[in-house]
Amino acid sequence: MNTNSQLIEKFYTAFQQLDAAAMNSCYSDDIVFFDPVFGLLRGEEAKSMWEMLCKNAKQFSLTYGNIVVLDEEYSTCDWMAKYIFSATGKQVINKIKANMRFADGKIIEHSDAFSVHKWSRQAFGLTGTILGWNSFFQNKIKNKAKKNLVTFMEQKKLK
Repeated sequence: MNTNSQLIEKFYTAFQQLDAAAMNSCYSDDIVFFDPVFGLLRGEEAKSMWEMLCKNAKQFSLTYGNIVVLDEEYSTCDWMAKYIFSATGKQVINKIKANMRFADGKIIEHSDAFSVHKWSRQAFGLTGTILGWNSFFQNKIKNKAKKNLVTFMEQKKLK
């Protein structure tokens, strides 16, 4: 098995166990992360996002597979998370395509692609079904996620 495939396995196995420290050990210190909800995060922001998500996970399960090594630098995989969205108590099943770039035995870039509309239909029910395609509604979701991350990081500093 390719070293990058092993790193992907380590990352998602740790995520299955909600072990943010093990997940973050796969990342370089200057990791660049992007997804449709949190947007662009760098370094400690990205690592804190995983800590926050792991800490707040409710009825969480994760599967992953279809790891494709594109070359020595890039790989992709598919993963699916099932969990209860804490703000509404609704179950979400989010299917995601991950793209990763590697250097020096670490993940240096990671982007996750998924439909915010499909996610919001599950997370917010009828409201998400009706408004989830709307950029204003999607921006509210993104702003709330960023605000939660900033609050989490501030509280972490106080400890």
